Amino acid sequence: MAEQQLNIYATYAYTDAYWALSDDDRKAFRTKLVSEAQSIAPGTHFYSVFPCRSDTDFMLWSALVAEQPEVSSAALINYNRVSEGWKRYIKPVQVLWGFTRPSMYSRGKSEQDIDAIEGERERFFVVYPFTKTKEWYMKTPDVRQGMMNEHIKIGKQYFDVKQLLLYSFGLQDHEFVVSYEMDNPVRFSELVNALRGVEGRLYTAADTPLVTGVYLKPEEFIR
Repeated sequence: MAEQQLNIYATYAYTDAYWALSDDDRKAFRTKLVSEAQSIAPGTHFYSVFPCRSDTDFMLWSALVAEQPEVSSAALINYNRVSEGWKRYIKPVQVLWGFTRPSMYSRGKSEQDIDAIEGERERFFVVYPFTKTKEWYMKTPDVRQGMMNEHIKIGKQYFDVKQLLLYSFGLQDHEFVVSYEMDNPVRFSELVNALRGVEGRLYTAADTPLVTGVYLKPEEFIR
């Protein structure tokens, strides 16, 4: 995975105008949407969200290498331009975005790291914004590292759950965007439950709303 990527998770709901279309016209719109979404970023992935959330029909995940500022600005402008043609039939519900960077708490690449562009997609995907408390940042680096070591140790026991962390400090209301891929959502739920008991949990300010989606290949989304 490149050292710095821009990742955008956008959830959408179909509008009344979309549901007023015929079956063929709805399929034609979805076909157009897939083609145009793929022009935004080399990593383009679709997820069915409803009935996991009542306010969202699907999620579009866009990922691209963005090691230079001009790449990020061009990508965001292009996303806005391309999506203008979608807004009659879909409306954005939530947009989470941020940049990857090397973790200060773990060394090197892990087999549990998500490859957003080249990697094979797992069946389930969970994404949510995350913010630490002020008290967390007042701790010394060694104290924070100790608590994160406990977190990492538990995470490694769930080797089949992959993860990707985005940094959003100063860019959105939250500080991070956390995402996980897995084939078995029960395993992920067990991991989250296990992490509720670690000391670092005391320093979580917010970690909702969660979006859970089921991966759809482009042809599945169009169908």
